[in-house]
Amino acid sequence: MKKALFAFMLVAAFALVAAAQDSKVGTLTASRAGNASASRSTSPVWGLPSVPGSAILFYGGDINVNDPNAQGFANENTLLVSQAQTYGAVNSPTTNNVVVTGAFGNNAGFGDFFDPAQGTYDVRTGVSEGNGGTSILSGTGNQSATATGRDPFGLIEYTTFVRFAKAITSTPGTTYWVNETPQCTNSGDSNCSGAEYFLSNTTQETNSVNGYAQPAGQIFFNSTYFGFTWTNWCDASLGQNSQQCARASFGLTR
Repeated sequence: MKKALFAFMLVAAFALVAAAQDSKVGTLTASRAGNASASRSTSPVWGLPSVPGSAILFYGGDINVNDPNAQGFANENTLLVSQAQTYGAVNSPTTNNVVVTGAFGNNAGFGDFFDPAQGTYDVRTGVSEGNGGTSILSGTGNQSATATGRDPFGLIEYTTFVRFAKAITSTPGTTYWVNETPQCTNSGDSNCSGAEYFLSNTTQETNSVNGYAQPAGQIFFNSTYFGFTWTNWCDASLGQNSQQCARASFGLTR
């Protein structure tokens, strides 16, 4: 019943894009109509994400729920969708090392269903089409989830944040691909049977912190569940236009 209600809500509010392949249950993207030629309308100002006990080092910026190119990318590990991860990219400064302690993403779902209250994280270098590069840090940690006040696609957006088990120090001039994935894998929790999460994009980079460090068109998707192996979200097979797939709403803490 919940799965049917969720699907109806998305279809009624906006176009539901790129349905799951073959017989898979679940959805690749939550989306507005998409219009690559649309002007970049002003995004409302909401304020910085909530990352308890940490300072923001980098943040790509807020989603603009009024933009026709607003997009949400599958990013989840749930009973419904067992593994689907979206990675955002960030360039390290060329002149100095940076210490990074945690990662967060703005993920939209249909409730505060995070069970267990833990998220996974993964930081990589050398990612390219069909190639996952090298993981330099990965793990699972306690996850905070704070509602942003935005409702993209009729869903509820949360900033989900995990602190790394150990801090990492960047190499100057290196590009890193970062993922933080919310979970709902408790078979005893009925909410997890229909839970889905989507990482928001950002089209105006509103409230960004060092947002220039995010290279355009470098969001990657890896999912054994949906059958995609390190696919750039700008790949024609995923049906995004150049504004939708340009930048992700995620960040790092110092």
